[in-house]
Amino acid sequence: MQLNSLGHIAFNCWQTIPEHFPHIELDAFVVMPNHLHGILIITDKLAVLQNCCALNQHLDSNKEKFGKPVRGSIPTVIRSYKGVVSKRINIIWHTQRQSIWQRNFYEHIGREQKSVDNIREYILNNPQRWADDPENTQHNSDEQDCFFDMAF
Repeated sequence: MQLNSLGHIAFNCWQTIPEHFPHIELDAFVVMPNHLHGILIITDKLAVLQNCCALNQHLDSNKEKFGKPVRGSIPTVIRSYKGVVSKRINIIWHTQRQSIWQRNFYEHIGREQKSVDNIREYILNNPQRWADDPENTQHNSDEQDCFFDMAF
């Protein structure tokens, strides 16, 4: 798969997450034509505790408190990532605050190594399954160009 300029923005911004959040390490990830998958590893035990509290708060109230993000939490990392990608793409498109992402994101805490390994395998094999994906508008399996469709 070949990324276009927008895909490269998404890819490069993902690569810089640890520079902005030093307690986060990147694991397997892939930018797909209309979504991305990635594993973030929290390396700081205090940050792990904060993320568990943020997740419990998210589950209890169904949302993080507006204007009160939990510093360093996975929701904050993802919100920051989406924000910077959106800002850079809006500059290219000459638009302001154009929404390019789905409202939410799916998160799963992998507590067991087998679970993390299964997720890693799913991510790494995802590009090979794109030809059969119902969201793929290009059903010609000979053409596998990743264009990073903005239909998030």
